[in-house]
Amino acid sequence: MPLMKIDMIKGRNQEEITKILDISYQVMLEAFGAPEGDRYQIVNQHEDYEMQILDTGLGIKRTNQVLVFSLITRFRTVDQKQTFYRNLVLQLNDMLGIRSEDIMINLVVNQDADWSFFNGEAQFLTGALG
Repeated sequence: MPLMKIDMIKGRNQEEITKILDISYQVMLEAFGAPEGDRYQIVNQHEDYEMQILDTGLGIKRTNQVLVFSLITRFRTVDQKQTFYRNLVLQLNDMLGIRSEDIMINLVVNQDADWSFFNGEAQFLTGALG
């Protein structure tokens, strides 16, 4: 159920974007214990001048391969979040060669009443979803 938005600079091909989506989906399922089919991902591609993702004083260098993952999700434990962060970076690096310094992740937590999947209803509140 997390809504995952992935921002990137234009230039990746369809195959690589599909792999990024598949990897991040699998990591999310495992880290958060989400059910299969709980897949809501959106890719936003930008011109290079439209993304300024600096290092917050950490001394790292970003490249034009930078990815910013923004997840809107129900409550997750600190362990679940750290597992997601770690495994996402490891798998993107292992499978696609994306540098760990080029992966930024943020999670925004919301509540069950903040979701409507269709029909203008809050399915978590109506009992349609658990």
